Amino acid sequence: MQREFDVIIERDSESRHVATVPALRGCHTQADSLDDLMERVREAVELCLEVEGGESEPLDFVGVQRITIAA
Repeated sequence: MQREFDVIIERDSESRHVATVPALRGCHTQADSLDDLMERVREAVELCLEVEGGESEPLDFVGVQRITIAA
């Protein structure tokens, strides 16, 4: 059975790529390149599913918004 997951990719202050899978609590990974990141995120998803017993919260991706807050 194939399943699809949305992955949010960001870049940190040291230019590493960071991936988060919102449907899987605590499912994050990082890598120096996008190719390595995608390989690692697949591994992270498999591990998260294994730990959670294959269950994941169904989420529909809506979009990303950026806000500015005066600090």
